[in-house]
Amino acid sequence: MGYLTQFTAAVALLFFSTIPAMASDTVLTVSGVSTSTETTATYEYAFSDLRGDGEVTFTTTTPWTEGEQTFTGVPLSSFVSSLGIKTGKLRATAVNDYSVEIPISDALLEGPIIAFLRNDERMSVREKGPLWIVYPYDSNAKFRTEIVYSRSIWQLDRIVVSE
Repeated sequence: MGYLTQFTAAVALLFFSTIPAMASDTVLTVSGVSTSTETTATYEYAFSDLRGDGEVTFTTTTPWTEGEQTFTGVPLSSFVSSLGIKTGKLRATAVNDYSVEIPISDALLEGPIIAFLRNDERMSVREKGPLWIVYPYDSNAKFRTEIVYSRSIWQLDRIVVSE
């Protein structure tokens, strides 16, 4: 096989191997959600599904960034409420399979958000995106503990609900 043919084949392989990733705009998958039929459901959210009514914005400092940062996202309290989750835990997992456990009791009205914007910009994986569970650390001392910091998972892409 000639060089040009090998190059063309390599480019074609690269292009076609990325089509499924481009076709899916899912940024968050949530599984283990109890339904009224005593089964569990899985939901997939695109960026646009997370935007809309109820999104909040706050400015805070974080241990992982310099200076104040402005985050916009859906309140975790609204998110779990929309899924009918009242008790249990969330196993939040990042793109690199790092995971943390967040009790539903953290889903307070003035508590964490599933942030999809930082400083009015979408976050790339390199910038701790596409999603980041962020607490309003500066608003209350109870959000400035090692336990809360450990629950502040970035590069979030999936959540499993458990009892």
